[in-house]
Amino acid sequence: MGSFQASLISTYSDEDLMEYFQNGKELAFNELVNRYKDRLHNFLYRYTHDHQDCEDLVQETFLRVHKSKASYERIARFSTWMYTIALNLAKSLYKKKQRMLKVSIHKDPDDSESRELLIKDSSILPDEILHQKLSMEELQKALDALPDEFREVVVLRDIKELTYEEISDATGIPMGTVKSRINRGRSQIQHMIEEYVDLGTSF
Repeated sequence: MGSFQASLISTYSDEDLMEYFQNGKELAFNELVNRYKDRLHNFLYRYTHDHQDCEDLVQETFLRVHKSKASYERIARFSTWMYTIALNLAKSLYKKKQRMLKVSIHKDPDDSESRELLIKDSSILPDEILHQKLSMEELQKALDALPDEFREVVVLRDIKELTYEEISDATGIPMGTVKSRINRGRSQIQHMIEEYVDLGTSF
């Protein structure tokens, strides 16, 4: 790889840019951000359905990329490595939002007969309820309704157009399992779409 030339930055591959960034060229990192910020936002929206969450996750993803630049090895595609980071962050956010906050309330802390009252914070809605409140096309509704393990690989394959090998690398799932989950996920989507059409109703 030759010397870094800012005037040619748009012609460099993602992997070249990451290598230049590892060698201290901050402009290379900025170019990666410009290339992927919108695509990453659209990718994450498939999981969060919340643009503010997406903005936060995109920023956190690039922050992780910046901090973890030394761990990147060129044998992997940069996009696969970055999407893996983004997926893990999205999963963590999803789990955090699914936890119902419990608040302990005592009528009188000095009264031994006082019973603890547990109140669940309903401001964070379960995923299914949230999806019912969103106006979406049938395909998006069906995708949302898939189990997590199917939705993840279908999104990576059919929306992000990663190869089976790249999906296997990104998720740590054996390639045979990846193919099986994609096929099962697609089958479920087709079945659900047919049901939506037949019923003529919204999810």
